[in-house]
Formats: sequence, C-alpha cells, structure tokens
Amino acid sequence: MSTHAPGAVRGTIPGTAQESRGASPAAPDPRVPLLVYFSSVSDNTHRFVEKLHARAVRLPVHTGEEPPEIDEPFVLVTPTYGRPDGSGAVPPQVVKFLNRAASRRHLLGVIGAGNTNFGTAFCLAADKIAAKCDVPVLYKFELMGTPEDVRKVNQGLEQFWRQCTQPRA
Repeated sequence: MSTHAPGAVRGTIPGTAQESRGASPAAPDPRVPLLVYFSSVSDNTHRFVEKLHARAVRLPVHTGEEPPEIDEPFVLVTPTYGRPDGSGAVPPQVVKFLNRAASRRHLLGVIGAGNTNFGTAFCLAADKIAAKCDVPVLYKFELMGTPEDVRKVNQGLEQFWRQCTQPRA
C-alpha cells in the first residue's frame, strides 16, 4: 500500500495497455496478462493501468452502457467507492460486469485501488470481490499508485500470469 505521490513512468512495449487501446494487434498475445478495469472520470485507475505491461480492457464509465464479454483469463482492477460503513464499495459498473457468468468465470484475481483516508474500507471492493468470487487479492495501491507500485504489480502479475495460464503437465 502506498501513500506517495504517483510518478510518470511509462515504457511502450508490444501488448501493453497503451498499445491495446490504440490500433488493435492482429492477434492478442495470451502470454501477456489481460486486465479488465474500471476507472471513473477521474482516471486514477486508468493512469495506473496504462503504466502496466499488460493488455487492458476498460469497463464503461456509464452504467447504461453494456460491459464487454470477456472469454479468456483476466485480472480485475477496481477502485473502491461507497459510504463509511462499506456499503456500495464495488462500483455498479463492476457489479454489472461480474453479474455476467460468462465473463466472471475467467476471473483469476483482483487488484484494488483506493484511498487510505477510507481507513478500514481501503480497497474494500477488491476484498469483497475476491471473497465472493473465490479469487485472491493480488495487490492494493492508493490513488494512481507510485513507481514502486507499478514495479511490484508488473513483477507480480507476470509471475502470477505464468502460474495461472501455463499448460498443466
């Protein structure tokens, strides 16, 4: 968990979040992690995801829009919202997306974004999703994350992805 101001570190490598929102590659590389994420109009989560070495699919900002259907393994990145009692912690757009069993069954883990000012509700959305979907919380970061958060998530995500997606002997 970090409390430092975010940095502006970004490398452009094939298959990254930045590339996948531009011109689509002919065939996505399944060896590169897939992140499905929600970011409000503040774009804090979006700015963090852009720094990661992963393919990325952004959930719609508005609840009236239909979420994408994901048919391959992915890690969810979500901020926490809601009231001090923890109700409403999972953004409604994320709830709508996860209510689709066809997409939810491919969820491998959750990365939480939050604000430490929320105290015990820091990254509560990630905790709730992980418990309900029986997947691990992989990491928690504050606001837009720090360069150290980016480094740790890239490293951990690469290792986790290899473990989860390598063929079983």
